[in-house]
Amino acid sequence: MSNKNLEKGIILLVDDTPTNLGVLFESLSNSGFKILVALDGESAIEQVDYVVPDLILLDILMPGIDGFETCHRLKSKDSTKDIPVIFMTALTETVDKVKGFGVGAVDYITKPIQTEEVLARVNTHLSIQNLKKALLEQNERLQQEICDRQKAEEALRLLLHSVSHDLRNPVTGMSMVLRNLLAQEKETIPVGRSILERMATSSDRQLNLINSLVEAHANEVRGVASIRKPLQLSQLIQDLVADWEPIFVKSQATLTNLAPAELPLVNADATQLWRVFENLIGNALKHNPPGVSLTITATVEAKEQNQEEAIANCSNSKLSSPTPYSGVGTATPSLLSTAPKKLHSSPTVIRCTVKDNGIGIEPQQCERLFELYVRGSQSRHTSGLGLGLYLCRQIITAHGGEIAISSTPGNGATFWFTLPVLK
Repeated sequence: MSNKNLEKGIILLVDDTPTNLGVLFESLSNSGFKILVALDGESAIEQVDYVVPDLILLDILMPGIDGFETCHRLKSKDSTKDIPVIFMTALTETVDKVKGFGVGAVDYITKPIQTEEVLARVNTHLSIQNLKKALLEQNERLQQEICDRQKAEEALRLLLHSVSHDLRNPVTGMSMVLRNLLAQEKETIPVGRSILERMATSSDRQLNLINSLVEAHANEVRGVASIRKPLQLSQLIQDLVADWEPIFVKSQATLTNLAPAELPLVNADATQLWRVFENLIGNALKHNPPGVSLTITATVEAKEQNQEEAIANCSNSKLSSPTPYSGVGTATPSLLSTAPKKLHSSPTVIRCTVKDNGIGIEPQQCERLFELYVRGSQSRHTSGLGLGLYLCRQIITAHGGEIAISSTPGNGATFWFTLPVLK
């Protein structure tokens, strides 16, 4: 026997006549097929639950359920409906053949069996089946390629739209200023400080947009570059709040810091987390009217042993009642949640929130805010490519956390993210 035809496929023989089984077994196994044997329909149906053959040779006249019923049951199951079934029978009436095709058979072999005919029909239908599988796989690949291309085209369309608005407008404005200055006949043209400041601000904004584009692409290709070390998140939040104080005073907004003075350490890149907070705070100020109120919280959460809803566990913090006020300040909650007995002995994550009482966001927009080049409906009057929240998601995901938003139009928005506690 040649080894070239080995591993050609698995064939299930279903026949109650040992002589027929012996002839078929020898012929097919010598041709390189792996053979399974069943003596009746029930046994065949049970056997395919353990090993799915590539083709079934099925006798029609058998004790118990006949070949027609056996084929019908096989074709009724998702796991076996695509297996080619060839009937073996001494029945030659057209009505029997039509009935066989009606229950799902692909061909007939008439008894007495001729092994050459069996091999020819088996090879033909296995080839057809393999071509069907290859075609299906190719169609799936093409569908995926089409889907990927459509996503890429949509991302490119959004990018071009954003770039045309967010980069062209400031460049056009700066160009007009320069052209007006150059229209003067003087060799030396005096330029007011306010004009230079506007041009510098515009240039910085364009540079930030370009840098964000480059960074977003680099993060996708190489992952978020970060230098992580044990970090006390409370101190970072306090420093951030102090840094934003002039901006909040100017915006007539308020910021209340409810993060406790001490939190478990996290293994994190302080610069990257600073950027996350800045993006979330900046978005709240940018997309809400003046006078908006913001609240920052940070709570330690542990999951119950049955992995149900996590609850806050801040029992080691010394806390007092909150005292929000105009500008920036620090306040802490007065109420503690004591962990029930079901909790693990150590916390798992720190959950940070940035909450505002602004105009809120539509639910359908919330689902897409962290996607590339997606901006909220209030963003049309502001600059930016929709990269800020996308970069936030990249950073938090790289730290092993999650980030999301909950919001109701008219009732503000709450952005939250989690960070694993350093063990």
